[in-house]
Amino acid sequence: MSLKEADRRVMVTLELEKSAKTLAQMELQLENEVWELVANRLYYALFHAVSALLINDRHEVGTHRGAVGAFSLYYVKTGIFTPAEGRMYSQLQHLREDGEYNCAIDVVKEDVEEFIAPTRQLIEKIKQYIADCN
Repeated sequence: MSLKEADRRVMVTLELEKSAKTLAQMELQLENEVWELVANRLYYALFHAVSALLINDRHEVGTHRGAVGAFSLYYVKTGIFTPAEGRMYSQLQHLREDGEYNCAIDVVKEDVEEFIAPTRQLIEKIKQYIADCN
């Protein structure tokens, strides 16, 4: 993704805005106790924040698994983010996939609730990292 600097900044901003909108959607699903959608929205809120992070630092990724791998490689293994944060991102991806694609799995409150606060915190940490870089 060979973006001009101004275009890169716009993309980072748009990804962060999408993350915030998706997190707000998660709040609505949380109120309604629609756990599969809570998991979905948590994952996508984090995915968009991580996408902003990767774009900010000029890393190219084309898939969801690629984004998880790049987060681990560039940010967890280098100590910028913790192994627990990397695991959580990966676990949310699996939870989202199970809820969407596996009809034998019913996502319940206990599957999701442990991720809510840490996901919010990680998104804030990502936003702070991006702000500190610019």
